[in-house]
Amino acid sequence: MAKAKDTVSRTLMVALVLSIVFSVVVSTAAVMLRPAQIQNQNLDIKTNILSAAGMLQSGMSVEDIEETFARFDVRLVDLETGQFVEPSAVGVEDPMKYDMYKAASDPDMSTNIPASEDKAGIKRRPDVAKIYMLQEGGEMVRVVLPIHGYGLWSTLYGFVSLEGDLNTIEGLGFYAHAETPGLGGEVDNPRWKQQWVGKELYGDDKTEPQIQLVKGGVSSDTRDREHKIDALSGATLTSRGVQQLVNYWMGDRGFAPFLQKLREGEV
Repeated sequence: MAKAKDTVSRTLMVALVLSIVFSVVVSTAAVMLRPAQIQNQNLDIKTNILSAAGMLQSGMSVEDIEETFARFDVRLVDLETGQFVEPSAVGVEDPMKYDMYKAASDPDMSTNIPASEDKAGIKRRPDVAKIYMLQEGGEMVRVVLPIHGYGLWSTLYGFVSLEGDLNTIEGLGFYAHAETPGLGGEVDNPRWKQQWVGKELYGDDKTEPQIQLVKGGVSSDTRDREHKIDALSGATLTSRGVQQLVNYWMGDRGFAPFLQKLREGEV
């Protein structure tokens, strides 16, 4: 019996020692790999921004992506006032390190959205958003804005790029979602995304976004076709979600105050 007990004790001791060793190995690996993970996440975001802006070329190296992205001026914007804010106001030194989605979960850094106004289905909106501007020769060339909202099964995260007139869509893309492959997942289809290029966000008053995803397609004789895109076939709820999230973020609760001030030269 004593030998049996000793065997059980030794077995437990070996298991405990191995657990401690493996825990240390896993923890050490996680700490050591964290900088590389952050670097890869940042590279992925930059790649998606360039893609939405139509600046991502086939075969671009990491160095090419970094060099091209460096042309952008990364700024933080108070969504309520439309004014720029300093990174220190949100506790960072570099605006690239500000996480607007993490801020949305902090009651001190975000605003609760009443259900009647929550067209994007996001519940809370960060008070400060991160935007990407590209100017050449003192002229605005493009502005890339982050967007997100609920589709059918998931929250879609992406970017919309606007031309220098701050009205014409230059490109749109989602980098994270869990919509149904072949249906709502067609938001990733290059042919569908191409339809957004050249569409106009606003009407003549430049205040209320007019984007519509239309069942049955958009033809040359469709009324107000400059604001309309073909809905995703068989994905009504995802299409509705994309329409609502784009219009929400381009509206007065999103980036409209900032875009208006930018047009008027007030920021």
